Amino acid sequence: MRPLLLLFIILPILEMWVLISVGEEIGALPTIGLVLLTAVVGLALLKRQGISTIMRAQQKMQVGELPAKEMAEGIFLAVGGVLLLTPGFITDAFGFICLIPGIRQLVLGRLLNHVVVVRGAGYQQQSGQGPDSRTNNRREGQGARNVIEGDFERDDPDSKHNPD
Repeated sequence: MRPLLLLFIILPILEMWVLISVGEEIGALPTIGLVLLTAVVGLALLKRQGISTIMRAQQKMQVGELPAKEMAEGIFLAVGGVLLLTPGFITDAFGFICLIPGIRQLVLGRLLNHVVVVRGAGYQQQSGQGPDSRTNNRREGQGARNVIEGDFERDDPDSKHNPD
């Protein structure tokens, strides 16, 4: 069986088992109240963390940087929000993992270590060690953005713009 299909079969069964077990211990109404409380607290945390992430992304974009980490955090926040709105304590636990900043950044850091980033030959890396780092660093000091320079040729022989 595919792992995702297996997850969609096993997770609801586990959620029902945990909900029934908690309901037997503390009662049905307190269990429902606890599920609603986790959803409300989760939504408040989602709103707060979402606004913070959006603000950091806007700041990075204003200085000309790509907010890659913030975009990945946004995905985590969205997944966490959906998990917290899903009734159940197991999904709530995973939802809070996605929403609590320290834990989210730890998980995100481990996931990003496995991502391969491909950069072009003329792209300056953030450490300033790209092939064009001297010229790009000088340009950055003047407030200009990174520039990738190159040449091109038109391959279309029937082009009206052919200078020959």
